[in-house]
Amino acid sequence: MNLFEEISDYPINILPHDGVVHYYGKVFSKEKADWYYQYLFHQIPWEHDEAMIFGKLIVTKRKVAWFGEKPFEYTYSKRTKYAKSWTPGLLELKRKCEEVSGETYNSCLLNLYHDGSEGMAYHSDGETDLKKHGAIASLSFGAERKFLFKHKKTKGKVEIFLENGSLLVMKGTTQDHWLHRLPPTTKVKAPRVNLTFRTIEE
Repeated sequence: MNLFEEISDYPINILPHDGVVHYYGKVFSKEKADWYYQYLFHQIPWEHDEAMIFGKLIVTKRKVAWFGEKPFEYTYSKRTKYAKSWTPGLLELKRKCEEVSGETYNSCLLNLYHDGSEGMAYHSDGETDLKKHGAIASLSFGAERKFLFKHKKTKGKVEIFLENGSLLVMKGTTQDHWLHRLPPTTKVKAPRVNLTFRTIEE
C-alpha cells in the first residue's frame, strides 16, 4: 500500500526533523505525465554522465542533461557542465513546479535511468554553485522508483515511492542534515526520467 494513498492534504513534510521535504503526489494526470515522459525521453539531448572518483574518470550508464536561463556552469564530482537554453517543454514544467511549490528556479538537471539497475548513491546537493538552503524541485516521469533519505548523524531513514507525474521539493536545511539516494532494484524494467529544478547563484 502506498503510504500516501489515503492522504489528500498535500504537501506533506516526509522528514521527521532537521529539514523540509514536501511531497505533493501526482501533479499531472496520467495522460499528461505519459506525454511529458515521451517528450523528454526522445527530445532531450541526453549524454552519459561523468564523475571523477579517486582520480579516475567514471562514465555512467545513466544519462543527464543540464538546462538553464543562462549558460550556467555547474560543477559536481569534479566535472563542469554548461547549461543549454530552455526548451518550451522544460519551461512549461518549470512554471508548473513554481506554481505548485511557490518557489522559483533558474536551472534544471535532468536524469535518465534506463531501468532499475541504474541508480544514485547517497549524497547531498550541497554544491557551492547552488543557492544555500534553496529549494530543489524533483519531477518524476515513467517508472515508479523508491527514494531514500538518511540522516547524517542519527542514520535514521525515510523512504518514499516517487510516482509517474509526481513532485517532491527539498528545501531549508535538508541538504545540511540528510543524504538521499535512488537505490538500484531488479524489479523495475522500465525507464524513469527525473528533473531537478534548482537555483544557481552567480
